Amino acid sequence: MNYYLLSLTGFLMILSSCSIKPVSKSKNNTYSSVYNLQLDVYAPRKIKDPKKVLVFVYGGNWIHGKKSLYRFFGKGMARKGIICVVLNYRLSPRTDITGMADDVATAVKWVKTNCASFHGDTNNLFISGHSAGGHLAAMVATDNRYFEKLHMKNPIKGTILIDAFGLDMYKYLTVSKSPKDSIYKPTFTHDTSYWKKTSPIYYLNKHTPPFLLFVGGKTYPVIKQLNEVFYTELKKYQPNAPLIIVKGKSHVPMIFQFYNPGAKPYKPMIEFMNKP
Repeated sequence: MNYYLLSLTGFLMILSSCSIKPVSKSKNNTYSSVYNLQLDVYAPRKIKDPKKVLVFVYGGNWIHGKKSLYRFFGKGMARKGIICVVLNYRLSPRTDITGMADDVATAVKWVKTNCASFHGDTNNLFISGHSAGGHLAAMVATDNRYFEKLHMKNPIKGTILIDAFGLDMYKYLTVSKSPKDSIYKPTFTHDTSYWKKTSPIYYLNKHTPPFLLFVGGKTYPVIKQLNEVFYTELKKYQPNAPLIIVKGKSHVPMIFQFYNPGAKPYKPMIEFMNKP
């Protein structure tokens, strides 16, 4: 196991050090002074025209994670001509799922307000997330109350989910009998009505911004199942929404594949963001 981890670390370091396209980085921008939360901005160098902006929310069961671990994603998107923002947010047990979604929405508001200063297009803000981060991305994209609390309209033009977990936590927590699910109770509480209130699937409607979904071909069965349920509901309003199965990828490699500048999901992501 130790040999495997060392080999993987070495491989990722080699990939991340590859000389491809230079990227501009602006680190530790405070978007919430109340909770001392920061975000990093990755942008292409020598920008001539305003670029589209993608806000990325990392996963980790709503318990673990930090933005510095996802530099590769920010750099990867910047090298494709997209300004990418990677944020920290409060994790459980520091706050519950509503507090986390409030943080994400606050970060998006900061980006909306400030992205012109780093040549971002204020009218083309997208959001993405992996695993639990996909849940949070979908939450703020579908439930406008998070932006209403900030006295603004929902600015999100599209949502990209990468092997998202928790899109229907009401169904998952109601059906699942696994003792391991106790880790989610500080985040989602024991209140079944709260599970539904914080599940993005119940907010889909004809005004929902467009979605692009990626699911790993070898991911956890529950992620496959919940994405299928979410996608079925989504198609009622977005019949042409793309769902892409990435063959051979399990859950964690679904995000780590973006270390590779030739990773296949980059192309449909850029095409999705470039649609009129």
